[in-house]
Amino acid sequence: MAKYSIVVPFHNEEESVTVLYARLKQAMEQVGDSFELVLVDDGSNDRTYKLLGEIAAVDSRVLVIKLRRNFGQTSALAAGFDHASGDFILAMDGDLQHDPSEIPNFIEKLDEGYDVVSGWRKERTDNLFMRRIPSRCANWLMAKISGVNIHDFGTTFKAYRSEVIQNIPLYGEMHRFIPALASWYGASICEIPIKNVPRKGGKSHYGIGRTLGVFFDLLTIRFLLKYMNRPLRFFGGFGVLGILVGCCMATMLLVMKILNPQLSMMHHHGPMFVIGSVLILASIQLLAIGLLGELQVRHFHTGQQRTPYAIERMVRLHVSKEPRIVSKG
Repeated sequence: MAKYSIVVPFHNEEESVTVLYARLKQAMEQVGDSFELVLVDDGSNDRTYKLLGEIAAVDSRVLVIKLRRNFGQTSALAAGFDHASGDFILAMDGDLQHDPSEIPNFIEKLDEGYDVVSGWRKERTDNLFMRRIPSRCANWLMAKISGVNIHDFGTTFKAYRSEVIQNIPLYGEMHRFIPALASWYGASICEIPIKNVPRKGGKSHYGIGRTLGVFFDLLTIRFLLKYMNRPLRFFGGFGVLGILVGCCMATMLLVMKILNPQLSMMHHHGPMFVIGSVLILASIQLLAIGLLGELQVRHFHTGQQRTPYAIERMVRLHVSKEPRIVSKG
């Protein structure tokens, strides 16, 4: 079993595959400890998988995972993490914007005892208005919401102890929130500056649309961090408040009707009657949602965990044997 696992997701990165492999190999051989490269093809439609397969055919330290379609970066990372065997796992992008020569800096912090080491693109080179300003706002909000005092949640270039990252369920676009989720498990987290190398080839998969989506994910992560195991506390609080307000309004209407039997409630107090009724019914629904959430939490902790990806095949060279392809039906 390798000491270090380097997980790299690729999606249409044929121009960078062989260059990145050579740099990763050089950097990890200089580290001197055993390692493996877990290279995930996230449904590429260019020559990415072909090149990855050629690498796996000559290097037994390389595991190539081909996903059936493009599931997204979070799912590709989850596939890599699930099949990584190292005691320490490092993740990075496959577009050459992360420099493998900086890996020893991450390892140094892991050796100091940190559970998560996050890269910080301190000097960014991308577009000011489309990328840097929205990213800075999102990172500031994320730090305030999660209580994790780091500057850059969005970069993939991070290092983890395997027991930490493998306890964190990943789906949707949650890879950028791994430090916040890890803090919920009590992980120690630090941050180190990394270089932000301009992209030389291929096409970026990021844009303003994905940046805006981060703000919706912030709401999700806030809920997960505070109410992941007790959703009834959230929905139940609003439900009880709504029922109390609705019952107070209904009581006032009932008293007015008793004191003045001739009073037409819908004619004189129609809006209050409707609002009170809607509050009571909606609040009961909120309580029901909270209870259903509690059932889902119980199911999550007791049921079988499903993966957010589907593997078509895995390729690894076995010593003195031909490369073995394992198909996943």
